[in-house]
Amino acid sequence: MTGALSRLRVLDLTRVLAGPWCTQMLADLGADVIKVERPISGDDTRHWGPPWVGDADGRDTADSAYFTSANRNKRSVAVDLARPEGQALIKAIASRCDVLVENFKVGDLARYGLSYEDLRIENPRLIYCSVTGYGQDGPCADRPGYDFVFQGEGGLMSINGLSDDEAGGGPVKTSIAITDVLAGLNATIGILAAVESRNATGQGQHIDISLLDTIVHFGANQIASYFATGEIPRRWGNRHPNLTPYQTFPTADGHIIVACGNDGQFRKLCAALGREDLCNEERFRQMSARNVERKALEEILKAVFVQHGTSHWLKALDGIGVPIGAINNYQQVFEHPQVRHRELRQDLPHAAGGTVGTVKNPIRLSQTPVEYRLAPPLRGQHTRDVLSTVLGLDGEGIAALARAGVIETAAVDR
Repeated sequence: MTGALSRLRVLDLTRVLAGPWCTQMLADLGADVIKVERPISGDDTRHWGPPWVGDADGRDTADSAYFTSANRNKRSVAVDLARPEGQALIKAIASRCDVLVENFKVGDLARYGLSYEDLRIENPRLIYCSVTGYGQDGPCADRPGYDFVFQGEGGLMSINGLSDDEAGGGPVKTSIAITDVLAGLNATIGILAAVESRNATGQGQHIDISLLDTIVHFGANQIASYFATGEIPRRWGNRHPNLTPYQTFPTADGHIIVACGNDGQFRKLCAALGREDLCNEERFRQMSARNVERKALEEILKAVFVQHGTSHWLKALDGIGVPIGAINNYQQVFEHPQVRHRELRQDLPHAAGGTVGTVKNPIRLSQTPVEYRLAPPLRGQHTRDVLSTVLGLDGEGIAALARAGVIETAAVDR
């Protein structure tokens, strides 16, 4: 292992998306991530299908495609945390780790002797990251919650969706669980900051990541306007509250995205459209004026764009210095020449046979590049390996734990 974080061992006590997204980021960057799952059921998202991962013969396995999105480059061990013997195993592994990431409800791991205060006694260098819905303290700390809830409570749905005065207007969640993904990234950043701090002090620390905190922070640019004016931000659909034209326009056969961020880009757009006259009108000359007169300008531009199809406009406007784009489905995304050039699809050989498609990590490091070592694992695929190499247990000891139901090993355990 030669990745940037190859000297770190991470104990992953997370499931679903926010925590696994964090630990996959660490694993992609080279960390040895040991994912702990429940015997028999494993991570909740293994069952979030269809679709399912196919084996070498194309038959469905027991694992969902969803699970594969956030569990690459990890080793899976299946341990029953409800059993004292299982708790002892996890405590022993934690004593040999640099980082622990968990997303249990507040206080749950303390019942097993696996809280930060418990584990720091034997391993004061341990960086312990807790990812929860509402944080470690406060009146809502013990409440459960998923991404959908936080998109609502944290304000995102109040500004996402078509305007209330349009047909179909109203609050809409994002299709991607954005709160989870962002919380996972915040957890990764926090862990890397704590690692740097430990390099100076020799001490670990507890990191508190909240999904609610995360999504409120995500809205900072809209919130700043609210703080400045007292006016509550509203839904703008595909428009921008501060930029015009910065939106989608219907074409003869679809839509096109046009994003003018300044007056110079607007002049270039008008020239390419053969409508230089618009730049000379007082009501459209400057961005502030266009924002006031946006409806009038939109109607003029709509009448222009609807005259030709999307591909015509993409070619006609290419190279003029104005950000434009199509609205691609995911098949079209992976046919995009730049996406193909960057090789954003990464296929990995799966333990059940066949391959599983994953999306490449977007971080490009020149000296310590991301390595794609392991496909998303089967439940308990590496139980035997981890207990042997990390804890030094022999074959008979591991077999005894398996017979007692404390651990589970996969058929392809390696």
